[in-house]
Amino acid sequence: MENNDILIRLRYAQDIKNIDMVEIFKLGGVKVTKDEVLKMLKKPEEEVYGAIDVEENDDYIKCNNKTLESFLNGFITFKRGKQDPKPGQPEIPALTNEHVNNMLLKKLKIALALTSDDMLDIFKLAGITVTKGELGALLRKPGHKNYKECGDKFARNFLKGLAVKYRG
Repeated sequence: MENNDILIRLRYAQDIKNIDMVEIFKLGGVKVTKDEVLKMLKKPEEEVYGAIDVEENDDYIKCNNKTLESFLNGFITFKRGKQDPKPGQPEIPALTNEHVNNMLLKKLKIALALTSDDMLDIFKLAGITVTKGELGALLRKPGHKNYKECGDKFARNFLKGLAVKYRG
């Protein structure tokens, strides 16, 4: 799943306004304008015709992993408030190097103050059943023996379940 698609689905599920999107990016340490946000949220014309690799142009900006993670860090701050860093801790969290979908689940869990049971219910709303063990494997650190990479289907269904939960 493309990072731009994740932004589009998350924006819809949480009913985030354009001006709030700019603020969330700013809280995550990325300065973007409202026009740039709109270009990230626009589906590229080539996608309609089946092209897989879409290049940036005047009407479309591709969201990379760093930008998406910064947005999700800003989303945590937007939803939960700014937290004072502990001594020796950086002001802005360091970027991780894990799979995008796993990072998405972890950061949304934090931002929306979800428990594991809440997450399982959200998956259920999307029409799929996930066990606690499977969810635990998705939320582990890379390198842990029980870590499992989150596939696009899980991430897409989680965002779909969020939309059902928060938008009815």
